[in-house]
Order: sequence, then C-alpha cells, then structure tokens
Amino acid sequence: MQWTSELQKAYEILHNADAILITAGAGMGVDSGLPDFRGSEGFWRAYPVIKELGYRFEEMANPRWFEEDPTLAWAFYGHRYMLYKETIPHEGFTKLHTFAKNKKGGYFVFTSNVDGQFQKAGFADKRIVEIHGSIHYLQCSKPCTQNIYPAQNLHFEIDEKTFHVTSKLPKCPSCSAVARPNILMFGDWNWISDRTDIQSAALQRWLDHCEENDYKIAVVEMGAGKAVPTVRIFSKQIQHRYNASLIRINPREYDVPQGAIGLPLGAKEAITQIIEGVNSA
Repeated sequence: MQWTSELQKAYEILHNADAILITAGAGMGVDSGLPDFRGSEGFWRAYPVIKELGYRFEEMANPRWFEEDPTLAWAFYGHRYMLYKETIPHEGFTKLHTFAKNKKGGYFVFTSNVDGQFQKAGFADKRIVEIHGSIHYLQCSKPCTQNIYPAQNLHFEIDEKTFHVTSKLPKCPSCSAVARPNILMFGDWNWISDRTDIQSAALQRWLDHCEENDYKIAVVEMGAGKAVPTVRIFSKQIQHRYNASLIRINPREYDVPQGAIGLPLGAKEAITQIIEGVNSA
C-alpha cells in the first residue's frame, strides 16, 4: 500500500501520543502464521477434520465437550496449545513494543486472543488484559475450586483421523476431574474470571493515571473483526470516554466510527508503516 493521507494521520497520532492502548483480535497473529478462524470456512480450513465432524467454531469452543467427550475437547484445545507454544510472534509485535514502552505514559494491551503471543514478544504480563482468558492457564472443568494455574509442559498425542487425544489428559490437582483451559467459551458458565478481573483492574488504574496526567491516548486496534466484536466495542468506548484517537487496522473490516482512522492493512505492514513512516511493500 502506498503512503496515503490516512497513513500520515495515523503516523502523526502515534508519534504525538503520550500513551498507547493496543487492542487486538485474532487477525493480529495472521502474519505469524496463526489462523484467524474467519467464518466457518476459515475455521474448517484450519481444521478440516472438524468439517467432517460437522462442527462450527462456536460449537467446538464449548465447555460441554470437557464433560461429554474430553478427548475431543482436548484435541481441539491441545492442538491450539501446542501451535501457540511453537509460534514465533511476527516482527510487528517487537516494533510496537519497542515504540510503545518509550512513551511517557507507557502502554497497555487489551486482547481477545488466548495465545500468549504478546507475552512471548516481550510485553509485560502486568500490562496485558486477556479478556477471554489464556490457553496457557488451566482450571477445573467442574470447577471444584476457583484455582487457576499455569499449563506447564503439556503435550498431546492426537489421532488426526478421529481428532481425539490418545495421550493422558490434564487433571485438576484438587479433585482429579478433567482440567480445561482458563478460556471463556461459548455458553460458558464455569469460566473462572479472577485472573482476567485482576488484569482489567490494572488496566483501569492505568487509564485513570493517563486521565489524571492529561495524557493523549492513541488506541491502536489490530485484527479485530465483527463476528465477536468484544475488542471493537472496547476500542470505541475508550475513544469516547477518554477522548482518545482510534486507529483501526483491518484488511477487510476497517470501517470506523466518526473521528477514527481505518487502515485496510494487515497488522505487521501497518505497524511498520505508522511507526517507521515508510512504505513497507
């Protein structure tokens, strides 16, 4: 994409900002090789065996499987766990982190992604809200307690034909029931939100600090779609509540509310351009 007036505006907003709020959806990881599960067809491209089983993403990402068919549940989440552990964040993460951490108001991250890519790229864990939880933490599937604990050194043997785990499943250390990721799923009444609640409280303190110091906040939203609009809604709320500047980066759904800037680009290309002020093509 050639340099445009919208890119110039985004560049100026970012460089004149005192603090950076990074909001991110699944599209943020596409340049790292991660699937974004865009629509049923996108999900089935990533998991063709699940297409054969006839399940959509919303049906697979449901806590009922941990009770009804835990080996199927962990085939889905175990594959994702291992994929996310192996994936290296693209260079856009590093560029954004280096840029944002040097602002006088610093940065915060608000993401619906459960992959832990921001932490892997060097972003401070205490400056991240994982609003839907994280695959790198577990809880009891019942749950028998409110405990949330790290998912350390898990490995899954998965039968690719039947899409079921054939190896040992993670168990709750308190009651020995099947453990599950500490992720908010569809139709989920058993997700323990304590970890995310603590993160959200830290974000609110940061926003209060920015407001008290009259910092100019730039919201940089990347890869957040409309299907599950949690991130888009939050970005817009911050724009209005804190008179922040909103830059929405999305190759397809880049329409924006009044006063915001929409860039029809992928995350890595957009970050390079608006930070370095150059055409990365």
